[in-house]
Amino acid sequence: MTTTDLTKHLSRRHFIRCLTALSLSPWLPGCESLFARRIAIAAHAWPGYEFLFLAQREKWLDSSLVDLMETTSATESLSALIEGKIDGAALTLDEVLTTRASGLPLTVVLVFNISAGADMLLARPYIVKSADLKGQRIGFEKGTVGSLLLHKALDAAGLSMAEITAVPLTIDAHFQAWQQQKVDALVTYDPIASRLLREGATKLFDSRKIPDTILDVLAFRTDRLDFSRAPAIRHLVSAHLKALEHLTKNPQDAAYRMAPRFKLSPAQVLGTYKGLVIPDRSNNRRLLEGSSPILLDSARNLSIFMYESGKLPHENDLTDLIDPSYL
Repeated sequence: MTTTDLTKHLSRRHFIRCLTALSLSPWLPGCESLFARRIAIAAHAWPGYEFLFLAQREKWLDSSLVDLMETTSATESLSALIEGKIDGAALTLDEVLTTRASGLPLTVVLVFNISAGADMLLARPYIVKSADLKGQRIGFEKGTVGSLLLHKALDAAGLSMAEITAVPLTIDAHFQAWQQQKVDALVTYDPIASRLLREGATKLFDSRKIPDTILDVLAFRTDRLDFSRAPAIRHLVSAHLKALEHLTKNPQDAAYRMAPRFKLSPAQVLGTYKGLVIPDRSNNRRLLEGSSPILLDSARNLSIFMYESGKLPHENDLTDLIDPSYL
C-alpha cells in the first residue's frame, strides 16, 4: 500500500469512526472538526468588540469557520439576529435580556468588557449640571444601553423622560447629529465620545456611577449552540483572546493597527480602553463559571431594574443564559 493509499484509508476509517461515535458520544475528541459548521456573527464599532476585527485583519480568525459581519449599530445587529441571518452577535447584557424577553432565547458565551466610564452622557458647554438637562434635546440609541444609561442619569438628576426631549439615534448618526446641532446632549461611547470631548463637549454622567451594570457580551441564539457549530465558536473566542493578548503585550503595535478603523491616533486608541475592564480567559471563567456565576448575579439585578423601570414586560428567568464551555 502506498503512502497516498494509506492516508486515504486512514481518512475513511476516521470518518466511519466519527459517524459511529456520534450516536455514542458526540464530544469524542478528534471528530468535531470533521463536522464543523461555519458560523455568522455581527458586531459594530466599539472598543470592546474591536479585537474581533483585529483578529480578522491579522488572519487569526479563520474565515472558513467564522463570517464576521460589521454592522452600523447594535440595532442592526439585533435585527439580523432576530431574523435568523446570523448565529450570534456582540451585544450589551441589557440587549440580551430584552431580546430574550421578546421570545428569542440567547446564550452568553463570552464577556467582552465591563464598562467603567466608557459609556457616557455628554453635553454642550451651556449645560453645566445634570439638572440643566430639563427641556433639552438628548440623543441616545433607543432600546439599547443608551436607554439604560440615560434613565440612570436622569434618575440621579431627579428628572424623568417626560421632562426632556428624547431624540432616538443609532450610533452611526451620533457625530453628525452633534455637528448639525440637532441635540443638546448625547448618550454615546468611543470612538465618537473622544471626538466630541476634543470638540468641547462636557461629561455629565458615565458608567462608573453604575458599576457592573453595562457589560458587553458575545451572545448566540440558543438554538444555534449545537455540536456542528462548537469548533467555530471556540475558535472565535480564542481569536478574540489572542487579539486581546496582543494589545496587552504589544499595546503600541496593536493601537497602530486599530487606529484607522477608529479614526483616532494610536495614543487616542489606547485612551479609549481606560474606561473598560476587558476580561482575559481566566477572568471570563471567573465571571461565567461556578454554581452561582458573577454574570448571573449581574443579569438578575439588571433584569429586576429593567422590569421595575418598565423596560421589560417581566423579569427574565435567566434559564440557559450562560454557557462557559466555549472558553
